[in-house]
Amino acid sequence: MTDPSTPSTRSESGAANDAGSGPADAPRTIVVAIDGPAGSGKSSVSKQVARHLGYGYLDTGAAYRALAWHALEHGIDTSDAASVLDVTSAFDYAISLDPDAYWVRVGAADVTDAIREPRVSDAVSGVARVPAVRESVNRLFRALVDASGRPGVVVEGRDITTVVAPDAPVRILLTAAPEVRAARRSAEVTTQDAAAVAAALHQRDASDSAVVDFLTAAPGVEVVDSTSLDFDQTVDAVLGVIRAAESVPMIRSTPAVDHQQTGA
Repeated sequence: MTDPSTPSTRSESGAANDAGSGPADAPRTIVVAIDGPAGSGKSSVSKQVARHLGYGYLDTGAAYRALAWHALEHGIDTSDAASVLDVTSAFDYAISLDPDAYWVRVGAADVTDAIREPRVSDAVSGVARVPAVRESVNRLFRALVDASGRPGVVVEGRDITTVVAPDAPVRILLTAAPEVRAARRSAEVTTQDAAAVAAALHQRDASDSAVVDFLTAAPGVEVVDSTSLDFDQTVDAVLGVIRAAESVPMIRSTPAVDHQQTGA
């Protein structure tokens, strides 16, 4: 982002695109919007759904994590909104939309793994709750979808169904009971004990809920509760919602790769 109000984006091709750009005669990219709290399984489920559909996959949370990493690398206190906005001006962000070749970069640095570090998780809410940052990053997401060159993109995050893609033909809130979400995240994060992971999850929910309501389905949003479902059952439940939306073509009937559910 060279300017918080006019972000520049790069998808997996590496080509830069201005927000809202794209060939005027190109068919509109279909968006499957999936909201949900941390630990609901939305990242792993969304990837697998994208494989089934032959769609791209956009992890919107990665942008906030990458910006938090970027701020920390510059010694910025992410609780200081003005400083966060300042560092955003030099945020050169790129992400792959290929569910089978996922990567995240800031400038020349591959930060795919670094943005999952506990220090970044602790800092990301400070970045995400700055309204100007959210507005800018939301435009970035729309630009990435428009420039994807794909028939559709499964977009997952916190306020995707209500702010980023409120007109998407399919909007889903993927959720689970707090204790189930904590257990899933604990299994994923091996560098912290279960109590610390649960506490961090609770803190993240509390912080993020001050910015967006990601636990209540907006009108027209279908709820998929994965509390008592395993990974395959959750994927099937989400695909069931998509099949019910006649405007979304089912391009591929079987996934190219299978993965276990994580707590993202």
